[in-house]
Amino acid sequence: MVGLVIASHSAKLAEGVKELAAQMAGDDLKIIPAGGLADGTIGTDAVRIGQAIQKADSGDGVVVLADLGSAVLSTQTALELLDEKQKGRIRIADAPLVEGAVGAAVTASAGSPLNEVVGEAEKARDLKKL
Repeated sequence: MVGLVIASHSAKLAEGVKELAAQMAGDDLKIIPAGGLADGTIGTDAVRIGQAIQKADSGDGVVVLADLGSAVLSTQTALELLDEKQKGRIRIADAPLVEGAVGAAVTASAGSPLNEVVGEAEKARDLKKL
C-alpha cells in the first residue's frame, strides 16, 4: 500500500493532518508526520523527512504532502539521500496539504497505485469550498 508523509513546519500541524486523514482512510495506511525541528521549534528537517519516508515506504511508494515551499525543498534534499531505487518510488504532490492528504489517504487505502494516489491529491488544487 502507498504510504504518506506529511511534511510541515509545525509538528502539531503534521500530527493534526495525519489524524484527520487517518480518520478517513483507516488505521492500515501508513501516514507518517514529519513536522517541526527536533527541538520542538517551527521549521523543516530533511533528515526527519527522510526518516518518515523510510517508515512510510512498504515498497509500493510514498506520497509526500508539504505545507510550504521550504518543506518541499527539505523533501527534495531528503530524496537526494535515498538510493536510486527508493527515490523512484517517492513523489511530492503539488497539492494543498489538508485536502490533498485526505484525498491521497482515501485513495491509497483502497489499494490504488502510486500515480493514482498522487493524482487524487493533486485534484484537490481545484476543489471549491463555496
